[in-house]
Amino acid sequence: MPELTNLIFIILILSGLGVALYFFFISTKYQREAGEGSDPLLFTIPSLVEYVKDTINEITRTNLFELGLNEVEFKKQTNKRAELKKALKVCMHGSVEDKQFVKAFIYDILCSYIPADKINTVIPFNNVYLLSVRDKFAIILHMLKKEHGFDALSYFIDTYGLDKLRESEDGELSFTITREDIEEIYDGMGLVPDIDDRLEIITQAVYERYKGLGIVDEIRDMNIDGVSAGVSGVTADLYSSHFVGNRSDDNKFFYDPESCSKDSKDGRVKRNYECIWIFYKGKSIKLDFLGFESESELKRVCQLIYRYNRGGQLSESTGYRVNEMKDGSRVLVVRPPFSESWAFFVRKFFIKNVTLDMLIQDENAHLPVELIKYIVKGGMITAVTGQQGSGKTTLLMAMIKHIYASLTLRIQEMAFELNLRRLYPGRNILSFRETENISGQQGLDIQKKTDGSVNILGEVATDPVAAWMIQMSQVASLFTLFTHHAKTTRDLVYSLRNSLLKCEMFNNEKIAEQQVVSVLDFDIHLARDYQGRRYIERITEIVELPDHPLPQEFMVEANIADKASLFMNTAAEYFKKMSNNRIFEPRNIIEFRDGRYVVTNTITPDRINRMKKAMTEMDVQGFEAYCDNFLNAGEGVTA
Repeated sequence: MPELTNLIFIILILSGLGVALYFFFISTKYQREAGEGSDPLLFTIPSLVEYVKDTINEITRTNLFELGLNEVEFKKQTNKRAELKKALKVCMHGSVEDKQFVKAFIYDILCSYIPADKINTVIPFNNVYLLSVRDKFAIILHMLKKEHGFDALSYFIDTYGLDKLRESEDGELSFTITREDIEEIYDGMGLVPDIDDRLEIITQAVYERYKGLGIVDEIRDMNIDGVSAGVSGVTADLYSSHFVGNRSDDNKFFYDPESCSKDSKDGRVKRNYECIWIFYKGKSIKLDFLGFESESELKRVCQLIYRYNRGGQLSESTGYRVNEMKDGSRVLVVRPPFSESWAFFVRKFFIKNVTLDMLIQDENAHLPVELIKYIVKGGMITAVTGQQGSGKTTLLMAMIKHIYASLTLRIQEMAFELNLRRLYPGRNILSFRETENISGQQGLDIQKKTDGSVNILGEVATDPVAAWMIQMSQVASLFTLFTHHAKTTRDLVYSLRNSLLKCEMFNNEKIAEQQVVSVLDFDIHLARDYQGRRYIERITEIVELPDHPLPQEFMVEANIADKASLFMNTAAEYFKKMSNNRIFEPRNIIEFRDGRYVVTNTITPDRINRMKKAMTEMDVQGFEAYCDNFLNAGEGVTA
């Protein structure tokens, strides 16, 4: 009996094993048959990135001598490979031409690799329900770019009113573009990209992960004011103290109501790499639907974006880098431990054919526009002040158009931002910038030896540069234009005065202030309201108050008693003068009131005469007519 039982168990085990082997071979055969030429893993963005990377590496590293090419074909392949290598090095640094070259190369690779019937397995173009918000935004941007070029994003935002203030669930007002906006707009547009468009969209997705700047690659090229990332969301160090458990595989942490406010409807708090911000027409707009996939991807972009023209080493000891990109954009990159997370800021300043009429468009805009023209033509030392993002650099670029072309221009900047040679290629212009070994102070000193007539400072941000600007305005140039972050004209004067004191050029506040006031002529102050609208808040003349001499009657008085009395009066006047802080008066010529520009004061006669001496006869006549028709007849004018 026991033998029979054992035999039955053995038969059952063998039968089960046979059934298992049968199904194993059947399933293996099915997977092999189903996977022949159609394995979905072969046609995903990550796999395509690896395939493109391997293909390009093989092209750039192949020994051409082993291919048996003739001389003509050998030279052709050598030049093609050299051009590809060069483009691969600089395509991510703002070079649109090199980027298009690399993308065209990738397009050809993918076109011969992906079958036409498998394109929808890479990105499900044929199923709107499977498309991610990132894919929908990429499709929208690509289709609009075909018609509007680099104005595609601007057209998209303006057409659908995406730059309007919105109130969140917490009652906070902000500029935000949500995933619901993209979903709704995509559904309403009814876009149907053809086979070429689909392959181009896939090519862009592969490029931005391979050599590009990730999700901001196309956004950075658009005609906007700037883009930044890594400036919102929480870092890994905050998780333990601010977020409850419930951690999932995709690193999602959930809102703890006792420690912080939530950021989305499902209660999930975004990581520091999960949101992009753009700067558009003076507004910081949050692209809430877009974000980097991981911290490492944000780190990769930060380490790439600033490296144009040997941008230096970004390390823990050097926690930030400021550089320009090939198209003239300014880029700032920061990293821990200097900042709490990896982040970058790209500011774009180059605007083609920028003019004062384009920038100043409120009611009575001709008043500040004409005055600024004559201030520049009159050779006045002028400060352009205002908060960050108010348009100081852009206005300065527009003002330079009205400097007489016969004058030579010398520019000193921290990073090349003005790019004046692009706007005025026929003029005598040379720009300098600070480097690790050459300070702004040394750069300004060198400018004295370059026959410059007009000195332009991109930004007076440090005490040495401020001090040298005052000296340069006194002796080294015809006149100077510069930008500053002062809030009022008095703050501007006091800030420059304090810079002179800190640099130990003066040890008396009053004398230092007199030096500053004797140099400055006008202050053009820009402002930006909460809606992002930019305007000129005021144009202020800095008037130096007359320094009346002390009474000297006591010197000729013979009577001792009367002489002593008169001397006491002189002493009293001396101490009164020394204790009186008013040595200048800010005089607003034009102000922005209730949505329009109005004239509030006239320019002092002495300064008008100085301005006329620097102008041509034709401009003198125009300036006199302007003063008679507008400045002297404006509302609220005081003589």
